[in-house]
Amino acid sequence: MTTASNTKVAVPGPVAGTRWTEAMVRQIGSFAYMWAWPMVNLHNRRVAFAQVPEHGLVGGVMPAAPLNNVTMLSDYAPPEQRFIATPNQDVVYGFGILSLDREPVVVQVPDFGDRFWVYQLGDQRTDGFGDLGSMYGFGPGCYLLVGPGWDGDTPEGITGMFRSPTDLGVLIPRIFMDDTAEDRAAIGPLVAQVMAYPLSQFTGEPRTMDWTGLPTFPAPQTSGGAEVRWVDPDTFFDVLPQVLAEVPPLAGEEALYGLLGALVEHAADNPGVRSVLTQVAQDAEATLVGPLFEYRNEGVDAGNGWGVLRNAARFGTDYVTRVAAAKANIFANRPEEATYYFTDVDGNGDRLHGGTYTLTFAAGQLPPVHGFWSLTVYDRYHFFVPNEIDRYSLGTKNRDLHRDDAGALTIHVGPRPPDDGAANWLPCPDAAEFSLILRAYWPTDAVTDGDWTPPAVTRTH
Repeated sequence: MTTASNTKVAVPGPVAGTRWTEAMVRQIGSFAYMWAWPMVNLHNRRVAFAQVPEHGLVGGVMPAAPLNNVTMLSDYAPPEQRFIATPNQDVVYGFGILSLDREPVVVQVPDFGDRFWVYQLGDQRTDGFGDLGSMYGFGPGCYLLVGPGWDGDTPEGITGMFRSPTDLGVLIPRIFMDDTAEDRAAIGPLVAQVMAYPLSQFTGEPRTMDWTGLPTFPAPQTSGGAEVRWVDPDTFFDVLPQVLAEVPPLAGEEALYGLLGALVEHAADNPGVRSVLTQVAQDAEATLVGPLFEYRNEGVDAGNGWGVLRNAARFGTDYVTRVAAAKANIFANRPEEATYYFTDVDGNGDRLHGGTYTLTFAAGQLPPVHGFWSLTVYDRYHFFVPNEIDRYSLGTKNRDLHRDDAGALTIHVGPRPPDDGAANWLPCPDAAEFSLILRAYWPTDAVTDGDWTPPAVTRTH
């Protein structure tokens, strides 16, 4: 015999009217700032992109599109862009903000042949939610991106479907391009076929777009050479309730949502508490999240002074790495799509600062990849360093790199070219701190398993 139970499951979190000490508000508020920083960042980007009237370039450099669309560049990312830190100059980028609560999105993939490509699909947590790229074996076609609650019918002509766990997301195509006039001409017709648009506009026929000559939109103000400030501590706790409503909890996070929900409700009823939380956010930005911008505070040790992200775009409940990546180099790909090695120091642990350095790959020890690799110099804001030859990275795209008689490849990083010429020269600031990122796109198992380590950066002068 069974007996019906009248037991009710309690909603996680403090009960209504719970008293909060200021110390408790500060402690939990500080954690909330760290935990939600990436999601608030994406929320604020969607608010900004909701104002974009058509395909164009913000400030003439950053691709922008109406929500549920994508805009492509037609060349490498310009060094002036300040919207996404740590760009590279190895691929032709595109960018779009997904608002899947409106409707699903159709994404066109042309036939790239043997050219490396990946369409990064990210949710509001900055985790990946779809496998769309060279490394996954997908071919050309139209793919459907849907939100967590969509239960409609997939129309004929759709090759595959990917479901995002959040309604807000990002779509970032990356298509490899050699640094030659010939490859720029060859890639143009392919990039013209990279499209994304709402499902209601899908006809089954492929669409194209000329991505040259796009209109320019005004750019938001930035501080010095830093990235656009997508998270404002002064308004963070105004946005947090919206984020809690937008992003479903992961398994096991229900109690956390109850706790943070109770905190924001308490603040809404008490202006003094709201004022305390503003100060908490300011302090957390300065002392908790801000220091994560330094590569030395991100990821795990990869050896020889390098750090690496082993769980990029699949952070889950690794809140520490998720916010560090969002602060230092948001929109990192999954490791099997691209593995990022980064350093602020040379092999002795000294801060990279002016001077001349070398990075030598022994014969047969280049980054093991199926796609491509590159080494990029960044200034202290994680953007390109202006230089006389407009060179910001070296790697697979450069077909004239010189090797020594033993087959080793040495890259010279410095403010002036080495005596033997500029082919292997990567310019850096003359008297300022800088950082390096080594990218391995579509890496082999030696990279993803941690069996390969980049060589140390050696100071020579």
